[in-house]
Amino acid sequence: MQPNTYYSGGPPSYECQDQGPLGDESKRIQNVISPPPQSTVVTVTHNISPVQDHVVWSTFNMAYMNFCCLGLIALVFSVKSRDRKMVGDMNGAVSYGGTARSLNIAATVLSILLIFIAIILVVTGVIRSSYGVH
Repeated sequence: MQPNTYYSGGPPSYECQDQGPLGDESKRIQNVISPPPQSTVVTVTHNISPVQDHVVWSTFNMAYMNFCCLGLIALVFSVKSRDRKMVGDMNGAVSYGGTARSLNIAATVLSILLIFIAIILVVTGVIRSSYGVH
């Protein structure tokens, strides 16, 4: 039989011939055309953390803890951060998001401090309810 000169999709068939230990086998292997190598594409992305715009926190601060309008200002910066993120300006989004985060921290801390001071003043009697005056 003639050796295969093309790739048939399966393993090459070898017939047994008495031509010595290697005989015509090396010629047969050289005549088989190997299949084209398969390639694998690996996409490597950078570890980019998502930009946080703090819209929920800003909305909560605007509704419940709006100390000196800091919650409203934080909401404005949060919306600006979200807009920058949608446009693709990640540097602007990070900048506005950081400002919104700082304003949210300030609004939360100052509002909780104000509530805490009001509770202390009521408990100590500095601020009296109108029912006890009459």
